Amino acid sequence: MKKTASAEKEDEPMIVVNALGEQCPIPVVKATRALREMTEPGTLEILVDNETAVQNLLRMAAGNHLTAVTEKRGEKEFSVRMEVTDPVGEAPIEEPEMACTVNAAGDFVVAVDTDAMGRGSEELGKTLMKGFLFAVGQLPVLPKTMLFYNGGAKLTCEGSVSLEDLKKLEEQGVEILTCGTCLNYYGLTEKLAVGSVTNMYTIVEKLAGAGKVVKP
Repeated sequence: MKKTASAEKEDEPMIVVNALGEQCPIPVVKATRALREMTEPGTLEILVDNETAVQNLLRMAAGNHLTAVTEKRGEKEFSVRMEVTDPVGEAPIEEPEMACTVNAAGDFVVAVDTDAMGRGSEELGKTLMKGFLFAVGQLPVLPKTMLFYNGGAKLTCEGSVSLEDLKKLEEQGVEILTCGTCLNYYGLTEKLAVGSVTNMYTIVEKLAGAGKVVKP
């Protein structure tokens, strides 16, 4: 008798990792070890008790091209399930320290509408903007979201001198969003190199919902 797809999935093993009460980076470390030990397709489930651990595990899954779903089971209990179709064995996978980031996002949004800061010398303005974006990454509390529109859209694309700083911010959990209409206007749609594309409705939502908006 031929097995159905659902029956085959039921036969696949489920590995459960209990990381309740564990702080960063322990949940990611345990998940990484369990992933390496899997020798056949199956489900890897990690139990944690905080949202930061959930986000770190989701980044780890994305970094290793694994489909992941989350479930909140209680006030302080979350489940993160990763579907492992091709066990990695000893193959290199994302290092735990790279996946683990602390959620230090504050209740403010940075809105950037130009690639040059201030009026006067454009050359000086571009130098100031690079310094500004670097300085944002040094804040003790990082912004929740950074919005780039009009000329600011150029900063998130290939060739931008601020790409490295913006990528570091994204790795630390900062949401980087660039206006799709602006990218299209400047012919940069295919050159976006950090973050994701957004629309004007979302930009308005992010600005309206922010506790504070910082604009260089």
